[in-house]
Amino acid sequence: MAEITRRRTGEFLRELFSILMAAPEGMRASDALQQLASRVTLSAYEADSYPSGGRRFEKIVRFATVDCVKAGWLVKDKGIWTLTEAGQAAHAELPDPEAFYKRACKLYAEWKAAQPEAEGNAAEVAAAVSAVDDVDNNAKAASVTFDEAEEQAWAEVSQYLRAMNPYDFQELVADLLRAMSYHVAWVSPPGKDGGVDILAWPDALGTRPPRIKVQVKRQLQAVSVEGLRSFMAVLGDDDVGLFVCTGGFTKDAEAEARTQEKRRITLISLEKLFDLWDEHYDKLTDRARRRLPLRSIRFLAPGG
Repeated sequence: MAEITRRRTGEFLRELFSILMAAPEGMRASDALQQLASRVTLSAYEADSYPSGGRRFEKIVRFATVDCVKAGWLVKDKGIWTLTEAGQAAHAELPDPEAFYKRACKLYAEWKAAQPEAEGNAAEVAAAVSAVDDVDNNAKAASVTFDEAEEQAWAEVSQYLRAMNPYDFQELVADLLRAMSYHVAWVSPPGKDGGVDILAWPDALGTRPPRIKVQVKRQLQAVSVEGLRSFMAVLGDDDVGLFVCTGGFTKDAEAEARTQEKRRITLISLEKLFDLWDEHYDKLTDRARRRLPLRSIRFLAPGG
């Protein structure tokens, strides 16, 4: 990347931050990069592709975002990039692109020096912090590779779950509850369900409270506060409600669930559902695993 200056990289990052500030709930990395490419004029060098594949521009930006993550300015989760309050503050405080990226590099170096494996006396650590060009490129490259692999994997998993037959998806949720040691007493057959898709208990006989009522929605739209209230209306005083929705929940719905005093309700998004499935995968039956089969791939843990 000899032809890419720190100022140019800072220009990319500041424009990326502007894009992400318009999406406070986060944005898919691929979408953010696409928007960024449409807002800047790429040089021939930046628009060129590597022999191994992939446009140089995307690699430059991804590489630089590693500094932003360790600076505490950016959060990456399953291919979703979200700005932190610190990132927004840095964007406002440092309008000069070169100073902006230089600060990110400095914070990265401070993070690196603070890691348990960091060795050396105080003078060496100070030198590492000030020498922002001497970053661990191999670690950053590994982090970028890991990010891209995670994004691709999550895109495939989420697409698979969103395309699943609604009743198969309902059975998948029931399988997960069983793996979590709950006893599923009933799963709604096709047809009207009265607002409850699954009934479960902490014990096999259903003698110990609470009774767990589950509603499962495989849909693109986020559940609104009105939709949440409709479900809460079927919960008794001793019930616990689980609301699973592939489309997630609106901010108002999340606030409603969080502030409930009489109704105990837990919201489970697609991301949370997958995390639970992955966490309890070893306890699933073989039949259950076939609904969403997973296979781990070992990566060298990215130090950057």
